[in-house]
Amino acid sequence: MPDTYENHPVPALFSWEFATDPYPAYAWLREHAPVRRTQLPSGVEAWLVTRYGDARQALADTRLSKNSAHHAGPAHAKGRTGIPGERKAELMTHLLNIDPPDHTRLRRLVAKAFTPRRVAVFAPRVQELTDRLIDGFAARGEADLIHDFAFPLPIYAICDLLGVPPEDQDDFRDWAGMMLRHSKPGHGAGPRGGVARSVKKIRGYLAELIHRKRANPGDDLISDLIRSSDHGEHLTENEAAAMAFIILFAGFETTVNLIGNGMYTLMRNPEQRTRLQDSLAAGETGLLATGVEELLRYDGPVELATWRYATEPLTLGGQRIEAGDPVLVVLAAADRDPERFADPDVLDLARRDNQHLGYGHGIHYCLGAPLARVEGQTALATLLTRLPDVRLAEDPADLRWRGGLIMRGLRTLPVQFTPLSG
Repeated sequence: MPDTYENHPVPALFSWEFATDPYPAYAWLREHAPVRRTQLPSGVEAWLVTRYGDARQALADTRLSKNSAHHAGPAHAKGRTGIPGERKAELMTHLLNIDPPDHTRLRRLVAKAFTPRRVAVFAPRVQELTDRLIDGFAARGEADLIHDFAFPLPIYAICDLLGVPPEDQDDFRDWAGMMLRHSKPGHGAGPRGGVARSVKKIRGYLAELIHRKRANPGDDLISDLIRSSDHGEHLTENEAAAMAFIILFAGFETTVNLIGNGMYTLMRNPEQRTRLQDSLAAGETGLLATGVEELLRYDGPVELATWRYATEPLTLGGQRIEAGDPVLVVLAAADRDPERFADPDVLDLARRDNQHLGYGHGIHYCLGAPLARVEGQTALATLLTRLPDVRLAEDPADLRWRGGLIMRGLRTLPVQFTPLSG
């Protein structure tokens, strides 16, 4: 019998078709069931929040905890939330999983890595990595922009930020690749076993690196975390490893998807793309800045915010949510809400009133957003400038999305362009 809600058939969620274009289903949910209890493919039940106003409220509501200890479900259900493998690898104590006061303490320690000054200093390195990667395929006249460009760029950038030596960075690239390759619709990163193995490898490496940095610190984030701990900030080794891990995990895939989704969207909207290329050719940066924000809103890298759990009964969007219930805020749905955004299904790179939720809201607003913006702006501007006729090499209908419960991104993005000589 088909699923119905107040006599309306509910569109199928978490299928391959849904992963390709979830926006019609989200529009239906916003209209008919903006806060709806849904069984996920993992078997866990959670509330999906799809309207902008409700989403913004939920993201800032202190009664919705990030700590899975508040989940009222059975133990096996708790094991199906969060990032696969992080529990066994003792990597739970990071910013995505904790509440104040520990969240406040750890966020303060990490925040200095992403200050505007430090990001500005790091920007030339992002440009250097961008050009190096494009140099690697420019003469071929074709590339997979995910594998050849969008994936390695943030990996190498974050490795530099953390202080991972150059000779070890390809290992990180391999481990991160396992996470992407194993993604499938409806799961955070299944098969979970493959992801858990890569998480375990990362955890072991980070523990070793922390010991090395303690003996020989450098000008990098892990060394800064160690210095903070040594100066009385009470950062445990598990916390340091967990913080380094979540910066890697949350920082790389969001940027992979920002670049991949962004280039795909621009190639499917030629008028807006040409407008941006003309602006870049004129030496302007304003449209690039607003354009990246619009790409984050229109088809952003994070489809759902990470898990939250009600610590007490509350009402959201007219629905009573019981203590212990999981809540998932659907950022992709909220950012297409016509009650908040004019013509939300239209791409407008010059959109001004654009308080999107692509990087969250409230105390869990993405710390790495400034760096991600620099990476996204640098990557898109350089691709469009150096490869001005870049175009899709496959029918959009043949492309496959990784899907997943949290992230949204393409598996591959094959393109063609006029080869560059020299």
